[in-house]
Amino acid sequence: MQLQKLNLEHILFLDIETVPEYASFEELDEIKQELWAEKTKYIRKEEYSPSEFYPRAGIWAEFGKIVCISVGFLSLKDGIRDFRLKSFSGDEKSVLVNFSSLLNEHFSKAYHLLCAHNGKEFDFPFIARRMIVHHLKLPGKLNSIGKRPWEIPHLDTMELWRFGDYKHFTSLKLLTNVLGIPSPKNDIDGSQVYEVFYTEKNVSRIIEYCERDVVAIAQIVLRLKQETLLKDSEISSVSL
Repeated sequence: MQLQKLNLEHILFLDIETVPEYASFEELDEIKQELWAEKTKYIRKEEYSPSEFYPRAGIWAEFGKIVCISVGFLSLKDGIRDFRLKSFSGDEKSVLVNFSSLLNEHFSKAYHLLCAHNGKEFDFPFIARRMIVHHLKLPGKLNSIGKRPWEIPHLDTMELWRFGDYKHFTSLKLLTNVLGIPSPKNDIDGSQVYEVFYTEKNVSRIIEYCERDVVAIAQIVLRLKQETLLKDSEISSVSL
């Protein structure tokens, strides 16, 4: 896949925000508590108890849930760029159903691509796993079972930046800084989403954070293609 030949209007940029499935470890049933303790024992070591470590459960699809999926898509008309943002939040199953409908109705063509930062290792499999948990049919763009790597319609900005160096991990915050792109992390970061969701109960703050990440991902692709970055006047949010 040659980046320079990519049509940006065929890409759906996205980011997800996840939290533990419950507000506290104590809300898990006894079997799930044991499974959590077993899953994390080598990471926790002796530093944390399973209960103390539970606020980090959002990074595992088996113990977490999606509270927001934000997407962005670019359109170009008469030389004018329009980058539109849309977010899905609320009950997880509804979020997944609505996101699936968007993919099936508007981004199901062979030339459509999904793009996220570290999406191949986190966002895309996380969404797919949670859809299976909720007994939802996987959209074609997320069903990678049985497909060869080059048949999977996913772009990953972290992978693009690796240039073949598969040992290399670069956070979105670091990459935007290196490339001279305004940082999306000017309010909260991923480690604070748990508290904002369960303690502050401020979903709108999470949505804003998620949408800023989507813009940053699109800006990275533009930068890698050596195209002009999006201006604020070219970016808008579409309410659901």
